[in-house]
Amino acid sequence: MPATEQGAEKLMQESVKKRGLELQWQMLIGFMVGLVLGLIVYTTQQDARWVEIVTTYVTQPIGQIFLRLLFMLVIPLLFSALVVGISEMGEVRSLKRVGLRTLAYTVIVSSIAVAVSLAVVNILKPGAGVDRAAANAMLEESAGRAGEIVQAGAEQPSGIDAFVTIIPNNLVEALGSNSAILSVMFFALFFGIGLLLTDTPNSRVLQRGFEGLFDVTMRLILIVIRLAPIAVACFMFNLAALFGWELLIRLSAYVGVVLLALAIQMFVVFPILLSTLGKKNPLAFFRETQEASLMAFSTASSNATLPTALRVADEKLHLPRRVSRFVLTIGATANQNGTAMFEGVTVIFLAQFFGIELSLGQQVMVMLVCILGGIGTAGVPAGSLPVVALILAMVGIRPEAIALVLGVDRFLDMCRTTLNVVGDLVAAQVISSAEPEAEVVIEGAQPA
Repeated sequence: MPATEQGAEKLMQESVKKRGLELQWQMLIGFMVGLVLGLIVYTTQQDARWVEIVTTYVTQPIGQIFLRLLFMLVIPLLFSALVVGISEMGEVRSLKRVGLRTLAYTVIVSSIAVAVSLAVVNILKPGAGVDRAAANAMLEESAGRAGEIVQAGAEQPSGIDAFVTIIPNNLVEALGSNSAILSVMFFALFFGIGLLLTDTPNSRVLQRGFEGLFDVTMRLILIVIRLAPIAVACFMFNLAALFGWELLIRLSAYVGVVLLALAIQMFVVFPILLSTLGKKNPLAFFRETQEASLMAFSTASSNATLPTALRVADEKLHLPRRVSRFVLTIGATANQNGTAMFEGVTVIFLAQFFGIELSLGQQVMVMLVCILGGIGTAGVPAGSLPVVALILAMVGIRPEAIALVLGVDRFLDMCRTTLNVVGDLVAAQVISSAEPEAEVVIEGAQPA
């Protein structure tokens, strides 16, 4: 297991041990408290002066502080995770060929996953139909940082200029801008490839330095995430006090769309890959990997499920160990189809909810960031939330809008983690089948 994954999993476990009530339950309680109080205010005290005072001077500032802390840490987190993740693919010379195949497979299948999710959310439009006047009023009420974000989103380049500007001409300027996240990710990938191709004592020291940066940033992220229950309660109070019962209807539609997109990837795309490229019966595959699926669903952590996935690949799928260990270890961080799909659906849903029209070019940008975000997101519970907040800012959506989905995130996290882990095993099966010795290994497997 790479150092980044070991560090993330260790930090997550230590953080859980220090809390009496698990974070997901704290967040759910905060979600419900804010929602219920907001609905009561919406029904009985909507025009009261004290409501405006509370939202302006108490709940909104608390939410802003929480988001600013996330934004402060998410760039170094993604940067270090991407650099180390790419550089570790060449850690063992004999696996470079497998590493390149793994990278190509990850990018292609993640692209399919995000395309599926964007198609589903655009066709079904779970966030459409909200009162535009109320949504616009909520956007206009935001001040300071949120106002700057909306303005920056409107000034984003489009067409060919959007692709040209992905390559940064000033890295320091890109690091200081949330809207330049693609430029930062491009440089991180480019830098990671440089570390992959450079095998010197100094480059190995530099790689360990990035691993340390990842560990430190993860520690700070976990500290900030402890404030999430309070921030969620504040966010939901503001939202429910404005949108009322319509909020519940839209949330149920959102959950249904996320589950539908995940199901298409799981039961349509994966079986096609298995039967055509993986030389494996899909029904037999799902039966043999059900232990890893259940572990992923219960833990909501790709990293925590990695030992089980390795054992399943060895004992049930009978894949070559040198291939399965490499692919699954890298995949626990890099090949996160479910996470990429969740991020894509969430961003488009929130854009629909607030009546913000995203052009085709902007949606392609969202797709690219979701693919790269899936590679760079830590495989721990709620690891994708900072990335979602950053993407929202990039396309001109209030980052506070992420509060809409936090209450249902734990259940969706369990579902998308299951897809992540199964996707890693599919990748191991497909890549193993292309290896010279794969035919012997697969033929020697126990009959399905």
